[in-house]
Amino acid sequence: MKNALGALVFYARFALPFSRLGFRRRVGDARLDADFTGQRWVVTGATGGIGRAIALGAAARGAQVLALARDGRKLEALAGGALDRGRITPVVVDLSLMQDVQRAGAAIAAAGPVDVLVHNVGLMCHDFIRTPEGVERGFATNLLGHWVLDAALRRGGALGPRSAIISMSSGGMYGAALGLDALEATDAATHDGFLAYAQHKRAQVALTNYWNSLGEAAPRAWVMHPGWVDTDGVRSALPGFRRFFRPVLRSAEEGADTALWLAATRPRLASEEGIWLDRRLDAEHVFAFTRSGAAPEALVASLQARAAQALGG
Repeated sequence: MKNALGALVFYARFALPFSRLGFRRRVGDARLDADFTGQRWVVTGATGGIGRAIALGAAARGAQVLALARDGRKLEALAGGALDRGRITPVVVDLSLMQDVQRAGAAIAAAGPVDVLVHNVGLMCHDFIRTPEGVERGFATNLLGHWVLDAALRRGGALGPRSAIISMSSGGMYGAALGLDALEATDAATHDGFLAYAQHKRAQVALTNYWNSLGEAAPRAWVMHPGWVDTDGVRSALPGFRRFFRPVLRSAEEGADTALWLAATRPRLASEEGIWLDRRLDAEHVFAFTRSGAAPEALVASLQARAAQALGG
């Protein structure tokens, strides 16, 4: 009963701003007149939904997009769908395997600087699955891989003070105080895919705050959420939610809009906190209890240690 009441309060609080109606109210018909010519982008999870819309949107505005995903056929279809077919380069990589992510990051860095890195890939795993490296699959894909890819690009000199890092969080993070032990379950009995996903998305906010604390010589980072978007992930992971809210769910292009806008405008932060929605900076805490979570520095130490384990270091 308590969980049901909490869910009702949560959905009632965010139904309007996260819906298509919220997008129309805050963005409306505003066009994005951006020119990314000469820029080199890296977009993870680029073959479907929001990631696909970001990759195509950046390529249509002149960027050279390195599209990262596991399915080579879908990547080729994505590249063929670009207005200029040479603008999207497929990069086949399993984003749940840290060895594969580190390899891809090193190869990308060796080929030159990255202007925009979009940590878009994300999935909700209701079943407990360990990767061959011994990491719970959702945690590996949604968070640990972001850390490993970012580290590989920084180590290779591809990310510098003129680079932009954009992380795709979720409105679900508003219901979670960051708990390091909740990021990765140890077995099926303790695994809750819905709660773990919210933790991963809250951790993306904390990780962005950490990246922005590294000084002027480091890349700038922004974290956003797309609102409620009708993606394949929502259809498979949250079928009941989709049935109820389908009439007001956003399109993938609406979900991608803020990522493209952030890359084009690179706004200065008015404070150390904030998460972007519909081209505006919103508070990253709505409920007081979420402020009681772990500090960004503790999260970073945990990710460093877990990445070392997965990579065999």
